[in-house]
Amino acid sequence: MAWDSVIIFDTTLRDGEQAPGAAMTIPEKVEIAHQLSRLGVDVIEAGFPISSPAQFEAVRRIVKEVHGPTICALARAKNADIDAAGKALEGGANTRIHTFIATSDIHLNAKFADARYGVNLAGKRQTIKKMAVEAVERAKRFTTNIEFSAEDAGRTDTDYLCEVVQAVIDAGATTINLPDTTGYCISDEYADLIRRVMSGCTFGKNIIFSTHCHDDLGLAVANSLAGVQAGARQVECTINGIGERAGNAALEEVIMALVVRAPYFELKTNVNPALLTQSSKMVSTFSGFLVQHNKAIVGKNAFSHEAGIHQDGVLKARETYEIMRAEDVGQAVESIRLGRHSGRHGLFSRMEQLGIHSTDAEKDLIYDEFVRLADRKKEINDSDLFNLVHDYKNVKTEPHYQLESFQVSVGTDQEPEAKVTIRDLRRDETIEKVATGDGPIDALFRAIDHAVNEGHDLVNYSIRSVSEGADAFGEVTVLIGLNGPLFAGKASSTDVIHASAEAYMNALNSLASHRAEEESIQFVATGIMQAFGSGTPE
Repeated sequence: MAWDSVIIFDTTLRDGEQAPGAAMTIPEKVEIAHQLSRLGVDVIEAGFPISSPAQFEAVRRIVKEVHGPTICALARAKNADIDAAGKALEGGANTRIHTFIATSDIHLNAKFADARYGVNLAGKRQTIKKMAVEAVERAKRFTTNIEFSAEDAGRTDTDYLCEVVQAVIDAGATTINLPDTTGYCISDEYADLIRRVMSGCTFGKNIIFSTHCHDDLGLAVANSLAGVQAGARQVECTINGIGERAGNAALEEVIMALVVRAPYFELKTNVNPALLTQSSKMVSTFSGFLVQHNKAIVGKNAFSHEAGIHQDGVLKARETYEIMRAEDVGQAVESIRLGRHSGRHGLFSRMEQLGIHSTDAEKDLIYDEFVRLADRKKEINDSDLFNLVHDYKNVKTEPHYQLESFQVSVGTDQEPEAKVTIRDLRRDETIEKVATGDGPIDALFRAIDHAVNEGHDLVNYSIRSVSEGADAFGEVTVLIGLNGPLFAGKASSTDVIHASAEAYMNALNSLASHRAEEESIQFVATGIMQAFGSGTPE
């Protein structure tokens, strides 16, 4: 019996980025998309073009620069959304438009309450079906590869769901996604939903049914696998399981379940498991979301043993307590240790193994940064390399403000004081300001605020160690906003005060860039759940 294939649809750059504070820059998204291509995913959902100029540009660049996977753009069942997605995907050799609309009574009564959608539930259902069909038909102007998602399918009346699915299949949809949008379903229920819809509709062999599960009850991966067993042949997932609320199904867990239990599932994918760990590290670095040590597959402790009985068993035969090898998922022990005496060959060889790619023009500058870091640290580990290269490559294009210098004074008998010198690059002027605060970081941020004079609130400030030892790299994440969208700034250094200043400046530059744009990214910050809260049907 020939094994079936499962399409892996990665939505790290779209649904994953909707996790609060996980916003990534366009260069970061492009680099992750290249990594996803190397990993072997079949479809990359690159973004939501209508939601902001940055989202549109990210999709446009990924279509232009990343080859191999199908590049997908998300769109609500609205004309403007479909047209924006089509324009962003223009010129792509292999593209898909993914359009969606809510189908559950809960969503219809909440998001389509206005009488223009129908005066009763029956009327609203017909309006929604009509909007879904029209969206698919409009998407056909741009591509023949069209995915339709029935948002909150997990809580939708099955008979009505079949009615909508049949209508969009007849209209030209080629992939049907039945998402458990709220993470409400239990695995048996979700598998039954897939079976009932597939048996309740008429379709050809070219139609693929898809899972998209959220982790609100910790069942996203289990539900995805149950859906596959029920007949779905596409799984929508994210690296490290990042996403809205509790997140999405974790790609690495889905893949390794299919690999380790291959005789049980009799299914295969195109993903290379050996690249899972480096993909996880890249997404963790760019999103700022730490991978917990006990995370399955890619966590630091995933192949560690402390209990004596376990250690004894593993030393005798690893299969006593391990169902896969560390090297199978890219967690092989690295023999090369990097430090101040390491040369260029050792550095760039290790970077290539980690999936960190750089051009010849970049290598001299990256090596110089490496040498400077090695002078401050005894040993450079993998996390240090990811953060070093990330900080070098993630220089904002056309920033509004540049931190030229700062001084912070603290003492037992004095209030912490900070002095900053900031250049306003748009006005070509230098501003110096001094401020005091409750601590050195507070004083520093207050001084920067006085110099920049951009109204905002500090929503969150966090520091985490991203490597080990007394000279560990500290990564600072700053989240700011004002009555709407949030803007993240990240920086890392062995000096957390310096990292704090750089992270704060990055966030302020993002805010300044946003205010210079004509369009708002409020939609992304609000999230998909309110996608149809206003407007008229098209």
